[in-house]
Order: sequence, then C-alpha cells, then structure tokens
Amino acid sequence: MDEARKDEAQKDGVQELKPGKSKSGKTGSDESKAGGAKASASKASASVSGPETTAKKPDSRTAAVEALMRLAAEQPWNDIEIGDIAREADLSLAELRELFPSKGAVLGGLSRIIDRAVLDGDTSDLADEPARERLFDVLMRRLDAMTPYKAALQRISFALRGDPLSMLALNGVALNSHRYMLAAAGIDTEGPLGRLKIQGTVLAFARTVEVWLDDEDPALARTMAKLDREIRRGETFMERAEDARRLTAPLRAIGRALMERRPRRAHRERSADEDPAAAI
Repeated sequence: MDEARKDEAQKDGVQELKPGKSKSGKTGSDESKAGGAKASASKASASVSGPETTAKKPDSRTAAVEALMRLAAEQPWNDIEIGDIAREADLSLAELRELFPSKGAVLGGLSRIIDRAVLDGDTSDLADEPARERLFDVLMRRLDAMTPYKAALQRISFALRGDPLSMLALNGVALNSHRYMLAAAGIDTEGPLGRLKIQGTVLAFARTVEVWLDDEDPALARTMAKLDREIRRGETFMERAEDARRLTAPLRAIGRALMERRPRRAHRERSADEDPAAAI
C-alpha cells in the first residue's frame, strides 16, 4: 500500500511539473495568446487616446490672407468686406482686428507669405553667378511663389490701378519685400544709393508683373524676357547714378562742411534748452 501511494504521489508531482499546464488549466500557448491579445488591445487604446497626426493648420494671419485671396479670385475687389474675410477665414471680427487693421493690410500680408517662400529656398548655387543672374533667379522664384494667387492678383491689380493712395501704400510694402530679395541675391542695399536700388527693383518687378498676369505660356517666355530687360535697364541706370555720385563727391563734401558749422552751434544751444538735466 505504501509503495502504491508513493507511485501515485510521484505521478502527481510529475503532472504538476509538466509544462503546458497551469493551475487555471490553460496551456502555455493559450496564456501567450491571451497576453498578446491584451497587449494588442492596450496598443490600440493607446493609439486611439494618443495625439492625432493631422495636417498642421495655418496660423490665423495666413488663414486671413488665404481667405482674402480666395474671395478676390471669385468676386470684385471692391465687393469684399472685412466681415467676408473673417467668415471665410473662420475668425471672429475681434480676432481679425487683432491681426490686421484693414482689408489692404490683409493684402499686404500676402507679401510676407511670398517673402518667406522665396527666402526659405536655397540660393547657394547662385553664389558664383553675376549679380544680374542672381537677381533674375530670385525674382523668378518670387513669381513662382505668386502663381497660386494669380487669378486673385489679376482682379486686384485691375481694381487698384485707379487708386493712387492704395498703390502708394503697396509701394511701401514692396520696398520692404524687395530689400530682402536683393539681400537674397547678394546685392548691397545700404549706402547712399541703397534706397535707389530698392525702389528701382520695385518698379522693375511691378512692370514685369503686368506682363506676367497676362502671360498664359507655361514657360513664361514673355515674362522672362521682360524681367531680363528691366534688370539690364536698372543695371545701366545704377552705373550712371554711381558715376554721377563720384563726380559730385567734391561738391557734396564742400557743402557738408559749410552746413555742419552752423547747425553744430544751434544744436548745442537747442540741446541745452531741451535737456532737463542741463540746468543742474
């Protein structure tokens, strides 16, 4: 009897140590499957509850500009109201007011978008090119960046031709933009003739845009020919301006010497009167 009990106990011990069974009665493969299912479920829940990878929404300023361009492509410029822009951009009037003071200012915001698109590009391959070629390439990149808004710009350009005040305001915006375009082309804009270079580039580009707006050729042959002529004309003008500046340098130096004597005394007297600390 004792030996029979020992045999049964040994069999039970072997059965307990035998792999593939657990106390719950499930095999190891069943448990691994269950564990895998739990892991998959937790991963799925993590993916659902985790951050969504959606496309980045444009900032409010860009949204307002894009809204104006969409509206301008479909209706006359003078029919577009501030409220229309706010609704199209999904902004409240208060939010739009914080961004832009007027419809014209929203239009001016397009220039910054175009500037960024051009300046983000790599121009290192132009380093060994002549200044004329560098500027030509930069300004053609600017036209490429303007292409998505061409339909809107055609309508806006037609509407503003008879509005000199608006054109003057846009000229100020263009001066800031083309200062950076010249910098991207590696052309100096400081010094006595710097302002003249910038204004000349603004006018040359504006005349080129007039051709570009009507140029339906995908190769833009007319536009490129016009831009090349304008840059060459501007280059010739700047050479003459530089020559005139050198020739008049002695006269300007004499004039400055004469003018600096009197203003210095007047400036000292005026400073003594205006500075509160001068009486101490």
